[in-house]
Amino acid sequence: MGAHGDAAVHKYKVTYQDIHITIGNTAKRIKEEFNPDIMIAIGGGGFFPARVLRTFLKSDDHKNIPIQAIGLSLYEDLGHFNGVEGLANEEKIGKEVIRTQWLDFSTLGNRPLLGRRILIVDEVDDSRTTLGYAVTELQKDIEEQLAKLPEEKRASIPKTELAVFVVHNKLKEKAGVIPEGVAYFSGADIQDLWVDYPWEQQDILLHDSLAAKQ
Repeated sequence: MGAHGDAAVHKYKVTYQDIHITIGNTAKRIKEEFNPDIMIAIGGGGFFPARVLRTFLKSDDHKNIPIQAIGLSLYEDLGHFNGVEGLANEEKIGKEVIRTQWLDFSTLGNRPLLGRRILIVDEVDDSRTTLGYAVTELQKDIEEQLAKLPEEKRASIPKTELAVFVVHNKLKEKAGVIPEGVAYFSGADIQDLWVDYPWEQQDILLHDSLAAKQ
């Protein structure tokens, strides 16, 4: 979701190492306070953070937490890569969430979401519109799955819990809402700047060198 802006004061460049360290510093709190048994990464910015976080959340029996993916788009591309610098151009926030990919429930067993501790992962909480949409839609899926069960079985299923983790939370007024009862974790609270993420750059060495100078 991040990209390259024109004015240096309006952007914030982060490196893979920065992100890895931020996730590691937050992982202990996530494990102690929520301890997810499945992660849902919002593509494409949530993929790398979810994979790194899984390393830190590995259980005592060394089993990896499964990662599922959903595709949601709120950003509109304003251009391609800058041919001179090899850095991505800035995008703007769209007005409508577009669902491009959703969960394949057939890979998650008989009760795909029920009774689970589900952690939704994205790279940045900007307007909160995408995160709010993801949580709301997952809650609908959970209710639908629960409604399909006989009443006597519903009571025996542990409560399904949802939480959100973002690497960066922008300190700004949000357009979207995360429903009550959903735990929220952010790796770092930052100013309302456009974030340049490393996975969006073609020239990663240039990106890292500019990040070191800011």
